[in-house]
Amino acid sequence: MIDGVVVKKLNVLADERGYLMEILRNDDSFYEKFGQAYITAVYPGVVKGWHYHEKQTDHFCVVKGMVKVVLYDGRKESPTHGEVNEFFIGEKNPCLVRIPNFVLHGMKGVGTETGILLNIPTEHYDYENPDEYRVAPHDNDVPYDWSRKDK
Repeated sequence: MIDGVVVKKLNVLADERGYLMEILRNDDSFYEKFGQAYITAVYPGVVKGWHYHEKQTDHFCVVKGMVKVVLYDGRKESPTHGEVNEFFIGEKNPCLVRIPNFVLHGMKGVGTETGILLNIPTEHYDYENPDEYRVAPHDNDVPYDWSRKDK
């Protein structure tokens, strides 16, 4: 696991009325602070990435569909420099992935429906000075191939 990454398996409490799933709590051991909450959608087969943040820590949870979230540790001083983590998260695997600042990350919609990802970053988006640094999804030095891997 990349240094600083946390995966929290989420508990779904269901009954005849529906279900409840807690995602992030201020008493989680890795909780820092609240910046904002937003959702983003990714269509099946589409790659959205790569990017990283200098200040913000992300907390990804897929609330609809399935999404492949991939992380790359390009931090030279990190004990896990060069490591890649791949997570399949969503309705079939409800969990929260904490992504530290400076860790490159992206996502790909998998399955047959649009994936809806909730992010709860530690910082709000600054429109005048965005804390977002992009890397091309396919033409880069990241040792990762976004194509489907049939086993």
